Amino acid sequence: MQGKHGHLSREQKQLALRLHAKGWRLVDIAKEIGCSAPMVGIMARTGRHVDAKPFGWEPRQGNLTIDEREQILLGINRGDTFTAIAEQLGRAVSTVSREVKRGGGRCDYSAWHAHERARHQARRPKPFKLASGRLPEEVASRLEQLWSPQEIAARLRLEHPDSPEMHVSHETIYQALYFQARGGLKREVQTALRTGRTRRKPQARGVRRPRFIDEMIMISDRPAAVEDRAVPGHWEGDLIIGKNSGSAIGTLVERSTRYVMLLHLPDTHDAVTVRDQLVAAMHRLPQHLRGSLTWDQGSEMAAHASFTMATDMPVYFCDPASPWQRGSNENTNGLLRQYFPKGTDLSVHGHAELEYVAQELNARPRKTLDWATPAERLRDLLQEA
Repeated sequence: MQGKHGHLSREQKQLALRLHAKGWRLVDIAKEIGCSAPMVGIMARTGRHVDAKPFGWEPRQGNLTIDEREQILLGINRGDTFTAIAEQLGRAVSTVSREVKRGGGRCDYSAWHAHERARHQARRPKPFKLASGRLPEEVASRLEQLWSPQEIAARLRLEHPDSPEMHVSHETIYQALYFQARGGLKREVQTALRTGRTRRKPQARGVRRPRFIDEMIMISDRPAAVEDRAVPGHWEGDLIIGKNSGSAIGTLVERSTRYVMLLHLPDTHDAVTVRDQLVAAMHRLPQHLRGSLTWDQGSEMAAHASFTMATDMPVYFCDPASPWQRGSNENTNGLLRQYFPKGTDLSVHGHAELEYVAQELNARPRKTLDWATPAERLRDLLQEA
């Protein structure tokens, strides 16, 4: 910690005098504590009686002290191994190696700068990263696009790898939103978060779906290449239902890229209508992206055999009440509810609006894709083909 008016603190003076007593050059001492060589010379001549009593910030018990960091610095300059330095300090070797790595490695390690960094990180309360500046503007913009906090945090790190000021954890974003909710901004939080919650809550269990009793190929018979997502072109599908079950939207997700397609079902979602919409959607794809379809046991798939005949795509059915067997599709349906809330009339959304929503979802980064977007992954597949 610097003294008043930018002067050296007592800790810095103590460190400078100890290094001088050990034979260090004035220029090396100056570099270590952040001052000029002549100033170190003045201290060496006039500061012999600086009080050795600890002064200023002291780390919590168990953390490295400035004296221990000084011993690490001296050991590095002697060429000692981390093991030897750790034995001298009575510390674990990993403690020493991590300390030096955080400080820039053997060539750049500075005891004083490391001590200052530890002091800064221990400050309470910590500065709030979303208080002002460009970062909160970026976060707010992406929340308006209905990105999740985890998607935002990960994508910012990808887009600004060398700008730590643009990095923020998803937990910080959540805490900021929940804090706003406690302050009376519940409506803003409900529009920003997919769940609409204003505080943390355990996830509810899935709703049990009716069984489909016609002859089916069960998911247990699905080939391993489909299961491990090794080959693109295998899709998961489902319906999201509107108010009073009077309207629906069909959802399709490609398992390897998470690419989304939406089916327009404004008037009815019976088996024949769903089949015709699925056939039309699949015929818009290249042949190598028409592998198979996995669906639950809903009655809308009663015409699955004629769908297979028209597309040459087998349909695999999930076990009853097992939505996790179509995990990618279930996750996508959750994202879609931000655009099409439960209990609303889905027939009011036309083809153009469904296409717009699909494009937005395909432009969102996904954790399972190492924060690439489904559109980017599908583009790569088409280019390879």
